[in-house]
Amino acid sequence: MSTKVVVGAQWGDEAKAKIVDYLAGEADIVARFQGGANAGHTVIVGDRKFVFHQIPVAAMHPDKICVIGNGVALDPVGLIQEIAELEAEGISLEGRLFISPHAHLVMPYHKLLDRLIDESKGKGKIGVTGRGIGPCYRDKAARTGIRAGDLLDHGLFREKLSANLWEKNRILAALYEHEPFDEQPIAEEFMTLGERIVPCLTDVSLYLNRAMTDGKRILFEGAQGTFLDIDH
Repeated sequence: MSTKVVVGAQWGDEAKAKIVDYLAGEADIVARFQGGANAGHTVIVGDRKFVFHQIPVAAMHPDKICVIGNGVALDPVGLIQEIAELEAEGISLEGRLFISPHAHLVMPYHKLLDRLIDESKGKGKIGVTGRGIGPCYRDKAARTGIRAGDLLDHGLFREKLSANLWEKNRILAALYEHEPFDEQPIAEEFMTLGERIVPCLTDVSLYLNRAMTDGKRILFEGAQGTFLDIDH
């Protein structure tokens, strides 16, 4: 094994987590490269059940490096909760969780818009998870999103948050008659979350390229499935 990729060839729920958990035993590094917290990779070890939404399944193996790449729609709230749940089970990720600073952040308004947009479609709604993945990727494509690396600079983060809320609050009011978001609580929450996330920020592309050059075994853990891609 040098480099392997596990992807779903259908609509998700193909038991990828079971395969990844099996292959992780051979890997030095396991990397999530796309998708977001709408993934639910379930692994059962003895009488313990673990559900991974953003952190690679390999987190259960204390000698494995876990990577979250720039293609992931990163939900900081959910990520810190996952880390806390693992720590409660005696599993530490300290020094072995690396996050791309280019990963876009799922913000509270993404989650709300995810639900409101789907509900507005009536019979045509697709039943989204409400985790804000689609709206987050929309902002990424529009070059207006907030990235994990923005947490390094509080001033830049506030500037981007303010610009996004200016737009999102007008959309919420005009299309959905919904009350606006208050900037200050969001800024304070994400600055606090950033204290846990910033130490993990790494140029993961460079890290993985060097790891491959050094002969490390890398497993790329896909989420969802091929037929959920917007091209299909």
